[in-house]
Amino acid sequence: MSARAYIGLGSNLDAPVEQLRSALRALDQLDGCHLVASSALYTSDSLLPGQPRYTNAVAALDTTLAPLALLDALQAIENDQGRVRAERWGPRTLDLDILLFGDQVLDLPRLKVPHYHMHARPFVLYPLAELVPADFQLADGRAIAHLLQACPFVGLERL
Repeated sequence: MSARAYIGLGSNLDAPVEQLRSALRALDQLDGCHLVASSALYTSDSLLPGQPRYTNAVAALDTTLAPLALLDALQAIENDQGRVRAERWGPRTLDLDILLFGDQVLDLPRLKVPHYHMHARPFVLYPLAELVPADFQLADGRAIAHLLQACPFVGLERL
């Protein structure tokens, strides 16, 4: 059985635009996955001061993988692209987050879906909104339109 997953992509080290393009190619080559679409690229300031600006996007992925198997595959892509997990929310070559996974709500030690901070992150919501219908609702019932209204397009630049 296939599920539509939405993956958040981010990078602020080592040519971030190319990091995201490479990650999109890797997502499309994952066994049991098919890249359906990707948003435009956006840049934004880091959530923490003193870090380089981030480049972000969202990808729509059809997958037959289970959520934790997909998470493992995403972390392997991150590692292949030089991700070092030295500090929480530190600079990174690549960050891949499962934002949504079909109509599932998950609260697992390694994975929270819908992604637990996506409602407050314009660099996630606005790219996601490019890929879903205007009346789209998250599995937990929140409407994307309402989330966008509460999270202004501030600090983002569409590339």
